[in-house]
Amino acid sequence: MTEIRTPRLLLRPWSDDDLVPLSEINADREVMRWVGDGSVRDLDETAEDIERYDEEWDDEGFGVFAVELLGSGELIGLAGLSVPDALPELRSEVEISWRLGRQFWGQGYASEAAHAVLEFALQDRGLDRVVAVAHISDRASENVIGKLGMTAEREIDHPVFRVPLRVYAIDLTEYQA
Repeated sequence: MTEIRTPRLLLRPWSDDDLVPLSEINADREVMRWVGDGSVRDLDETAEDIERYDEEWDDEGFGVFAVELLGSGELIGLAGLSVPDALPELRSEVEISWRLGRQFWGQGYASEAAHAVLEFALQDRGLDRVVAVAHISDRASENVIGKLGMTAEREIDHPVFRVPLRVYAIDLTEYQA
């Protein structure tokens, strides 16, 4: 698995030390508000998530990074790529996503991490296209998506949770422009 350094962040493989801090992020209702049905995740569910992230790296050659602050080494969240298996009409796509602890919001970390992941996807991994999926009302994610240069393509409903989602995309030619 690759490591990516940005001016303030290190995107890196997961370690055993990440379980508790990520579990604390996943236990925050405000953080999880726009993830799936908005349910928080406990320690065991977070461990399963990390295991799934590692498996995706093995299976796909990309996945979700642990995101830490370069200065302190503190885990602040996650950012990466995945196949959106929960959305049948997008299973042929690769989705970019991020999640940060609430105390790290509003400081540009999500945009910084997402830019690094998008460059990794389109330049390093040679993907031709990347999508982002956001709840219709999630203005903060839409702000980051806009900074990535992604454009809205369509709206869909989550097949299980029945929440309206907006699908954004960018392809390699748009990224290079």
